[in-house]
Amino acid sequence: MNSCDFEKIIEYRFEDRQLLEKALTHSSYCRENGLQSKDSNERLEFLGDAFFDAVISEELYKRLDKVDEGKLTKTRALIVCEKSLASIAQRLGVGDYLNMGKGEEQSGGRKRESILADALEAIVAAIYLDGGFDAMRSFVAREFSSAIDDALAGKLFADYKTQVQEVLQKRGKNTKIRYVTDREEGPDHDKTFYVHLVCDGITMGRGSGKTKKEAEQNAAKETLEGRYKK
Repeated sequence: MNSCDFEKIIEYRFEDRQLLEKALTHSSYCRENGLQSKDSNERLEFLGDAFFDAVISEELYKRLDKVDEGKLTKTRALIVCEKSLASIAQRLGVGDYLNMGKGEEQSGGRKRESILADALEAIVAAIYLDGGFDAMRSFVAREFSSAIDDALAGKLFADYKTQVQEVLQKRGKNTKIRYVTDREEGPDHDKTFYVHLVCDGITMGRGSGKTKKEAEQNAAKETLEGRYKK
């Protein structure tokens, strides 16, 4: 990995290059090379997720000064979803710079949305730890400016889980919606998840995906389209 090239792409120069290295290290690389799990980007991902939400919330709060909490929450959900994060990561070429195990790479890991989204969150955290909150906020605001614009214009990705919740909850205040995992198939580096959506004890839709989030979105989509048959 040429970290200098990547720093030019993200327009940020690290004082501590090890933070960038860790942000770009997938857990599969650690497993194949005898490293500890803490050497992967998973802990950074956890931290980055929180700061990313905070910055996007602040941007929406400033831009939408006449919008209530519910609309702000829905708009944020469109921007911070896995598909949105992965799209920005693809534009930045994150997949090309990841330290990744051979098995994961051979199964298409460098293009997998879940891996790209997680890596971008880890990068956000790495910038925060290296340069502070202002540096991290500048990166997020710049790279997600167009995504925010698209979300405000209704052009961003459909959040089927939010849509199905609104539709089903019109039935009454006590409507209960759950996503149940039926099974997982495949090795750890290439799993497929199968879930179904339950509303008031009735199965309404099923979905599958490479992550639970993706499977849940697909189950919600099938519910909205009324394609599920018992």
